[in-house]
Amino acid sequence: MASSPEDNTSLSSEKVMHPESSQAKKSQRAEEAAFYMNCRAAYLAVLKSSLENIKSKEQLRLVLQQAGRNPSQKTVNKYWTSQTTTLNFDDFCTILREEKPATKNELLEAFGKIDKDKTGYILHDELYRILTTRGEKMTEDEVNAITEQADFNCGGKLDYNKFCDLYMTTREQCCKTARERLELDSRLKQQQFGNQAEPSSEEITLPVSKPSPRVSRKSDRKLPAAKGDSRTPSRPSSAQSCKASISTTISMAARSNRNTKLIEPDTMKEWHCAQSKGCFYLEEDGEIVSHKYRLHVPQRSTICITIKPLNIHQEEGISCHWLSVDTALYILKENESQENLQLVSFTEQQNQEVSGWKGELGSGVYWLLPFTTGCRLKKVKTQITEEAELVYRDEDGELALTPEFRAALLDIFETIDLDGNGLLCLEEYNFFELRTSGEKCDEEAWAVCKENFDMRRNELTRQGFMDLNLMEANDREGDPSDLWVTLLSLGYNKALEMTEACPFVINIYAEKCKPRIKAMYLEAGSSQLNRAVCKSVVRKGEAKVLDGCENVIVYTYSTGGRVTSVIENKSENKVIIHVNNEQSKNCLSNRGLTVFAVEVAPKSTMVSQHVMPLNEQKEWLYNCVHSLVR
Repeated sequence: MASSPEDNTSLSSEKVMHPESSQAKKSQRAEEAAFYMNCRAAYLAVLKSSLENIKSKEQLRLVLQQAGRNPSQKTVNKYWTSQTTTLNFDDFCTILREEKPATKNELLEAFGKIDKDKTGYILHDELYRILTTRGEKMTEDEVNAITEQADFNCGGKLDYNKFCDLYMTTREQCCKTARERLELDSRLKQQQFGNQAEPSSEEITLPVSKPSPRVSRKSDRKLPAAKGDSRTPSRPSSAQSCKASISTTISMAARSNRNTKLIEPDTMKEWHCAQSKGCFYLEEDGEIVSHKYRLHVPQRSTICITIKPLNIHQEEGISCHWLSVDTALYILKENESQENLQLVSFTEQQNQEVSGWKGELGSGVYWLLPFTTGCRLKKVKTQITEEAELVYRDEDGELALTPEFRAALLDIFETIDLDGNGLLCLEEYNFFELRTSGEKCDEEAWAVCKENFDMRRNELTRQGFMDLNLMEANDREGDPSDLWVTLLSLGYNKALEMTEACPFVINIYAEKCKPRIKAMYLEAGSSQLNRAVCKSVVRKGEAKVLDGCENVIVYTYSTGGRVTSVIENKSENKVIIHVNNEQSKNCLSNRGLTVFAVEVAPKSTMVSQHVMPLNEQKEWLYNCVHSLVR
């Protein structure tokens, strides 16, 4: 059928308009991404995680200020009503869409209504009268705070053009500071509703090491107390508009009834063996820091690699809180340089607390990345009735270490003595220094230590380590404050119990060659570990496509001891997934929540959650529903 000129014109018009429409969509997606980046930057400038809720009017006001808003009490009351107990990240984004920041023209127009003569100035007396009697009334001090600023006040008058310029600059600077903090802080930059999204990639980049001292997040802003309400929490807004969903159910046997593929290093007594210790340390924000290792395999050989929590107590009958913590290792191959790493495998076989892998490795350099889910190594509030004594004065008035503190120092020594030779070399001691002070000891300082403390073969002995801590106590004239900083950074509480750390030991067995393992870094999980976790679950897990949404896939992988779910978003847009574990039984999630939401960036993969049994001696049921919110 022949087409009319009108038809051809219409078709031609469509062809011309299509690129513009595509460009508009790209621009819209970019604006949306920038909006959510600003939302997340402001939210995480005040709260530790996007999963954490806003719990008060004060917090709501502060996060709005971080987003460049200047909310009045009326605005705060609009969103924090008598029925509100908490607001989540989704709620915050909705508020920011509603509360557009005032433009400079709008501000000038408002001032212009007061400045009838259009002089560009407003007398302080007039400004005071208006601000203290109209609308949301300001106090005298609040008005004085404005009129006393020299930048835009002179001769009893307010230069409102300069005021508007400064206001706009300050607001943008506030937003910029929040964004820069997000960019610079790798932990926050990686966070997507409490977890990290990973782009699809076969190669994994190893970052440069950096020290990771524990730092407390404190707000340097003091807000006036607000009147609180007692209210009933509502369902998270992310659960209100779920569209597609899938359900996964896995029934797991109790640990005593579990059939596991055993790792039996005893059958490899004639094999070459290398060993290194290490430790997981829990940060104030819940992030986990650990050693990272470089493994050299001289020639192709069958290799067996195991990791398990380390029992370091010298006295029998003393329980170790960390022995129930799950441990695993991810094995990555270095290709030409340490910049490009490829996942080989991970320790999925289990025998009691030992996690292991056995297979063949070619000659070359590999990286071993320790991993724990965080299900059992997490912040626990314990009631400490009495703070342990660290030092005392003996009969001669000399300072001495208490037996309890000496026992803790011996355990610390065992943990940081990575090669297990009973001595601390400079490299081992520097991991200790980086963890506790964020600094390193150089060769010159080590030489001074050699002159003052017991050493053998240029390595610090246990007694030398004890004396070094005693010297620190003497330097502070018995004040234990610095000693407590050290202990707390190593996972101890004020009762001298190690509750926020998990020492572990790695063993490498090789049939045909002598492997070498060396600790290289002490740092947080990092992107390459998250990629490795995601990739392993995608490779081995069961894949389910969300009903009606073929671009969103949930992978679930289970071993005898844990279940991990990973979400892959193949679409061009971010998605928000609602996760519900309410039907699970005897389960413990690393999220610490039964119901939560995760945001998955376009073309990316991320861990949804890790789940373990609350009581390993009982059966447990994993029943999780993933639903698409938008």
